[in-house]
Amino acid sequence: MNTLLLEPHNGVLHITLNRPDSRNAMSLEMVSELRTVLAQLDTQVRAVVISGAGGHFCAGADVKDMVKAGGKDGLQALNRAFGTLLQAVEALPQVVIVVLQGAVLGGGFGLACVSDVAIADHQAQFGLPETSLGLLPAQIAPFVVKRIGLTQARRLALTAARFDGVEAGRLGVVHFVETDSQALAERLDEVLGQVLRCAPGANGRTKALLLASVDEPLEVVLDRGAAWFAEAVTGVEGIEGTQAFVQKRKPRWAR
Repeated sequence: MNTLLLEPHNGVLHITLNRPDSRNAMSLEMVSELRTVLAQLDTQVRAVVISGAGGHFCAGADVKDMVKAGGKDGLQALNRAFGTLLQAVEALPQVVIVVLQGAVLGGGFGLACVSDVAIADHQAQFGLPETSLGLLPAQIAPFVVKRIGLTQARRLALTAARFDGVEAGRLGVVHFVETDSQALAERLDEVLGQVLRCAPGANGRTKALLLASVDEPLEVVLDRGAAWFAEAVTGVEGIEGTQAFVQKRKPRWAR
């Protein structure tokens, strides 16, 4: 990988966006590498942690790629590729955790919005700067709306306002706001401990049900939930989980 650092550890894959000279701007190469990594994840991986090198998460799209794209068709394909990445991240059965420092702008903001758990430094800088450049947050917009609602998304996108981690917590972009790097690391350890306590298969299907509840008819989601619940109760994880509860021990989830 040219743009990513990968570190697997105890069922967790740590992915570091590694273009510090550009504040980890999202190049087409980085998009491609991320999609490749995510497509190759197996059941050994329980959680994915995404962070950025050099004190920044991601400053948005790489303008150099836009210059090279060559006309409207190339620009459209370039833009849509990032939307496909966001879809892939959101749909992962693994729990996706982002650790946000420094710039969390444009595409970086969009990536934060498709995470399951977001942890931010209180001084991290968030924003949708696209309209201030005469551009559109075209692929990011639907995910921002799902994260924080249409009213706030409109305000942020149409003013290109910058805001810090504290405000990101208030808006619901992030779940935890910490004051220093040690506190960020401790919070990440705490969240990972909670995630790994849960059954991986149950987490994956629960995530799928939650996402479906946003777009699909209620009757369809409830029927699917009932079927999956019955499978879970009679499946390997359900049997192990209930036996562990009765025996007053920690469940041993297969990986």
